Amino acid sequence: MEFCGSHTTSIMKNGLRQLLPPNIRMVSGPGCPVCVTDNADLDKAIALAGVPGVVLLTFGDMMKVPGSRSSLEKARAEGADVRIVYSALNALQIARDTPWRPVVLVGIGFETTAPTIAASLLQAQHEGIENYFVLSLHKVCPPAIQSLLELEGVQLQGLICPGHVSAITGSLAWDFVADRYHVPCVVAGFEPMDILQSINMLVEQVERGESKVEIAYRRGVRREGNPKALELMDMVFEPSEARWRGLGVVPGSGLALREAFARFDAGLVFDIDAGPTMSPAGCICGAILMGVKAPPECRLFGKACTPAAPVGPCMVSSEGSCSAYYLYGEACV
Repeated sequence: MEFCGSHTTSIMKNGLRQLLPPNIRMVSGPGCPVCVTDNADLDKAIALAGVPGVVLLTFGDMMKVPGSRSSLEKARAEGADVRIVYSALNALQIARDTPWRPVVLVGIGFETTAPTIAASLLQAQHEGIENYFVLSLHKVCPPAIQSLLELEGVQLQGLICPGHVSAITGSLAWDFVADRYHVPCVVAGFEPMDILQSINMLVEQVERGESKVEIAYRRGVRREGNPKALELMDMVFEPSEARWRGLGVVPGSGLALREAFARFDAGLVFDIDAGPTMSPAGCICGAILMGVKAPPECRLFGKACTPAAPVGPCMVSSEGSCSAYYLYGEACV
């Protein structure tokens, strides 16, 4: 399994599945932060966009993701002030420029984006900025992988670990996969040769009867990770449970703001009613994210659900499995 959505896109785009012998089967995992964001959390963000005066900021892929009844894109079309930003510091600058309006950043992402948002909150605290808030929907990957490995029917003989996440956490974050579950792991980069090298390393481990963690992305990843980024995360966030699309509630997989930063917590500061949560009929994104179904098995795929008119988040995100299969379908033959 390649856990990361960027790996899935690279595999599909470059036709790597076609190069593999029939006894090696690649399965896409839940490593797309946009895709795994639960509808209930999306509904909170959409409801926040409707609060009078609020400027809601988000990363681009989130705009089109359908919630239970709407999307951020539709909310903007209806008059909400929803803007795309490219970094947390960009969001903080908007708060500086409009001190008379509450500015809320939707905190989406794994360990890769969490340190930058933590840094923005520390800076806001230092400067005394009072109109900057974060809706923390962040997730961390190791607990999700553990939950996945314990699901019935999921049997993996190797895991391609996410390169960007591992640049923060270090390869040691995956030791438990090899030690406790005896699944070989290789941290991979995102170029085609990176991924092929990691597959070769996994096959060699399987053939030798080994299960250990190796790094095939040493230009970006160290065993100990990035201590400064980890320190920033620990200063601002604390572990919490989080709901993942497909996996459900995973203990310890979320990042909540610590009490010292509660005044920046949009979920606490604003009184919002997101309404009941509903899932799109016929969408099997949850099963796809768990690796038990492939996009072409969905009856909506390529028909009712396309990138232009997505039904589920796996077709929206640039890292989504459905989007990758749709755009690079020749590669999955």
